[in-house]
Amino acid sequence: MVDDKSTGKVKAVILVAGPQKGTRFRPLSLEVPKPLFPVAGKPLLEHHISSCCKLPDLEEIIILGFYQSNDTILRFIDDMKRQYKTSIRYLQEYQPLGTAGGLYHFRDQIVTANTKAIVVIHADIFCVLPLTKMMEMFSSKNENNAGSHIVLGTQVHQTSSNHSEHGNIVLDNNTFEVNHYVEKPESFVSAIINCGTYVFHPSVVESLGEVYRNTRDDGEQTSNRELLFFGKHLFTKMAGRGKLFCHLLKESFWGSMKSAGSAIYANRRYLDSYKTNDGQQLVQNEPGKPEIVGDVFIHPTATVHPTAKLGPNVSIGSNCVIGPGARVKESIILDGADLRENCCVLYSIIGWRCLVGAWSRIEGTPHEPNPNFAHALVTNESLFHADGHLIPSVTVLGCNVIIPREVIVLNCIVLPHKELSGSYKNQIIL
Repeated sequence: MVDDKSTGKVKAVILVAGPQKGTRFRPLSLEVPKPLFPVAGKPLLEHHISSCCKLPDLEEIIILGFYQSNDTILRFIDDMKRQYKTSIRYLQEYQPLGTAGGLYHFRDQIVTANTKAIVVIHADIFCVLPLTKMMEMFSSKNENNAGSHIVLGTQVHQTSSNHSEHGNIVLDNNTFEVNHYVEKPESFVSAIINCGTYVFHPSVVESLGEVYRNTRDDGEQTSNRELLFFGKHLFTKMAGRGKLFCHLLKESFWGSMKSAGSAIYANRRYLDSYKTNDGQQLVQNEPGKPEIVGDVFIHPTATVHPTAKLGPNVSIGSNCVIGPGARVKESIILDGADLRENCCVLYSIIGWRCLVGAWSRIEGTPHEPNPNFAHALVTNESLFHADGHLIPSVTVLGCNVIIPREVIVLNCIVLPHKELSGSYKNQIIL
């Protein structure tokens, strides 16, 4: 650990979990790992890499998880290294180690002699991350209180159920110290929740080592001796000891992308953020071009007929074909999809290389925060009601699905490689 923090380097660690996670994201996660799913024209993981690359003194980005190191992941990392001109590598856990276990297991590869801070990000969140402001707070707190850590928090509506899905933070409103922390409580504790983004002092490794030894000494039963979690094992013990502080998120949206419905909402929010952060990503209305309503991303290799109407909040992937008179709204159209003439796609995700026949209608039910509450989040509920009925949500077509002419597909999830023969409503088509 360095004594002169001003000359140290920053390591960024992005936690991607693995294939046992993200089951609510199927069938989309059957084709690509959930962190590589494209939102607003970029893989979700790239949005976080882009945020990390804006950090001063960034030394490298480490992607940490238990996905097998396959061609898809390695090709993505190579692309990101070329695009952002930053050192990026993948560390594969030998088994699931929890949110903190991987950081402890690979501590010698992550924390080096000149590391002054470790930025940790959960890959399944969507947010324009305020990493620079978090680093400023980190530097300020560590000037007179070495070993301080920063957690990103946001306020939610007090009567919502979000407190049971996230860690709850009780703050000192003057110093922003975390006085109390409860991981996913059954009853309401605080309107401020953990956003899954942290800036750690290198001493966090020693704290995790202490937790590791104590959990073993306490006889905690687990088949995995290195299974550690930031919320459960670390923050609950750090809270109230003057070392854990919270940066309140006020400058951006935030949510967790657990389901296809939340991907549509994340797509909307990232597209909106392009207006201030990356305006060239959005297409504009031009003579002889398709009609654009609101925020729309179209990949340069896509072919869109001039009589089509797109938007608001639409992303069109590479090599897509959008036919004459097609209408697309609040949807993600993935690479290679073919939308024939006069079809209509609303609140849907059209999978890779799908075909939607002429005059067909693909429609889902909006999956959005409660507009009546200022701090509402997208809920990530089950797919089913208690009685077993499918909860209406966005329509999702897996890869290589064929939809015939003149049919309606409403509130359905269609698994890959299916060829439908008629209209469907509120079904999972296996």
